[in-house]
Amino acid sequence: MSEKLKLDLSLILPDIPDERDACVGRLSELLQAGGMEQAHVTRENGSSRLCLHYDPQRFSVSRVRELAQAAGAKIGTRYRHESLRIDGMDCTTCATVIEHALQRIDGVLEASVSYAAERLRLEFDSEKVERRVIIQRIQALGYSVLEEGHEAGWFAEHRELVISGVAGLLLLAGWLTGLSSAPRNVALGLLLGAYAAGGFYTLRDAWQSVTSGRFDIDTLMIVAAAGAAALGAWEEGALLLFLFSLGHALEHMAMDRARKAIEALAELAPKTAIVQRDGVEIEVRVEELQRGDRVIIKPGQRIPADGQVASGNSAVDQAPVTGESIPVDKQPGDKVFAATINGEGALVVEVTRLARESTLARMVEMVAEAQTQKSPTQRFTDRFERIFVPVVLVGAALLIVLPPLFGFPFAESFYRAMAVLVAASPCALAIATPSAVLSGIARAARAGVLIKGGAHLENLGRLTAIAFDKTGTITTGRPRLTDIVALGDVTEKELLALAAAVESRSGHPLARTIVEAARKRGLRWEEAAEAEAVTGQGIRATLGGRRVEVGNRKLFGSEVDAWLAGRVDELEALGRTTMLVRADGRFAGILGLMDTPRAGVREILERLHALGIVEMVMLTGDNERVARAVAQDVGLSDVRASLLPEDKVTAVAELVAQHGQVAMVGDGVNDAPRWPAPRWASPWGEPGATWRWKRRTSP
Repeated sequence: MSEKLKLDLSLILPDIPDERDACVGRLSELLQAGGMEQAHVTRENGSSRLCLHYDPQRFSVSRVRELAQAAGAKIGTRYRHESLRIDGMDCTTCATVIEHALQRIDGVLEASVSYAAERLRLEFDSEKVERRVIIQRIQALGYSVLEEGHEAGWFAEHRELVISGVAGLLLLAGWLTGLSSAPRNVALGLLLGAYAAGGFYTLRDAWQSVTSGRFDIDTLMIVAAAGAAALGAWEEGALLLFLFSLGHALEHMAMDRARKAIEALAELAPKTAIVQRDGVEIEVRVEELQRGDRVIIKPGQRIPADGQVASGNSAVDQAPVTGESIPVDKQPGDKVFAATINGEGALVVEVTRLARESTLARMVEMVAEAQTQKSPTQRFTDRFERIFVPVVLVGAALLIVLPPLFGFPFAESFYRAMAVLVAASPCALAIATPSAVLSGIARAARAGVLIKGGAHLENLGRLTAIAFDKTGTITTGRPRLTDIVALGDVTEKELLALAAAVESRSGHPLARTIVEAARKRGLRWEEAAEAEAVTGQGIRATLGGRRVEVGNRKLFGSEVDAWLAGRVDELEALGRTTMLVRADGRFAGILGLMDTPRAGVREILERLHALGIVEMVMLTGDNERVARAVAQDVGLSDVRASLLPEDKVTAVAELVAQHGQVAMVGDGVNDAPRWPAPRWASPWGEPGATWRWKRRTSP
């Protein structure tokens, strides 16, 4: 009777992106050829496991493990996976050209290029083709491969805009020279320079499209500019190329900004981690972390991987992932996420997900995919040009050839054909859509809003529902002292000064809020001594011979009587984070803190409702009680709390099913993953896309 052994797939094939990769099938075939009865992959607790069925009479458990590792090493050595940064692409056609060129190389198994992310996902058989050959082929096409850690220089990033600007200046100079009494050859030379600059990238893209058997707008622009020159209309041809190159340059700049936003999100996670292995602490790259590794997180450090706390207590700032405004206390057994920030306590975290499987990594992937979406009009123009360009070229050719057969002069038929060609050149079609989109996005950006893509801008007119992030969008994103409840004969000023004196010895975000509030009120206090921080609970210190304690209910335990607990409950029911203050065994009061709504939010929501938005819902990673308190303040009734980014995707999908169009408004890139497509058809017959609206926190 056969037995089964399950192994972590990431340990056997560490370089593959996921279990759908072809190398998994190769591994199964190799193991079965080596004597395994069956080899397949299963999903358990969010991770991929290689399940091996074997005959225990033939193989021991250790031998099966050795065979699996040897097979994985053999496949990993031969079939290489790489993600390469490509520089020099200026349109989506470039991505298609690179893909087609690489796919024709014997040994290249997969070549997928993302124009938005400027990335090539590559898989190749190292026994058939070398990496060097692939890179040389990319370079032969006019592009370059940037090694990790190296960025293109300023000119490389802005060369399209610079060259387009040169074309515009030469065009202006040529036109002004033509109006003056200068020799015609001078103006002609300047206009030829404008042709060369304006058509530099367009000619390259057109040539690559033609050699790939495609005719697109680039091809028609080049032919139309040549036709204008043939008619002597040099200024018109140069203007055509200048406007077209400028539209391309602006589009590329917008995509580059989006790519940098994605890279900034990915940079949130640390590069290395300190791991306990065999009783020794060693530093390893985050990509080398394995499930079960125990990572040491020192105070103030970012957590390198998703996991759960094995030992230690601390408050963790989860705002980079969940958006929660106030740090969350963590103790053994609690989950933590990559890129979140540890507080003042030390933690030992057991890794439960690999770096590429973390919540942050999935968020980066979703945001990167969102950049590739096109608006309905852009999708329509892409399909339109595939038919329109060949028709115009064939029509112009027929106008040149057919009339002379019926006795018309060749010169006249050629002139008419060129006139039709220039008139039919879809400069407005090619430039109007990106120009209009960029104009709308720029206008929104001046108001502090970043709209990520034309699809989402166009869908605005059909919008009936909006989902809002809480922290940093509806609220300010920072906790504020909202309530001071003094007890007995203690005044509010005395209570706040007492708390500030002790909290000034702490680096906790809530402590800084209390100190800042006391300073704004002009309060002064003496220096506290013998401060003792109690992780996740509060702080104790000596102040003028008095023992002062500031913290949550956990710090005081059963010493909080029913009456005081009731007052605390009242504040917490309003969404406040509460802190009790006690001096020499006597409670002096309660402080309430909360991330408060931005000024004018209620009025804005009312205006949106008046504009036809019938459904407005808050999606937040914060807890239910805080979320509902904020929602009540601003007039929102539908609240969904304690959500991770992928949970927000699910929530938006539910709204999409109800309303067809949904906007998600957030203050960070973590609020802009790729939302599911709605169940409606666009005017061009393709599924539409929901859109995201991201409010910038600074200009």
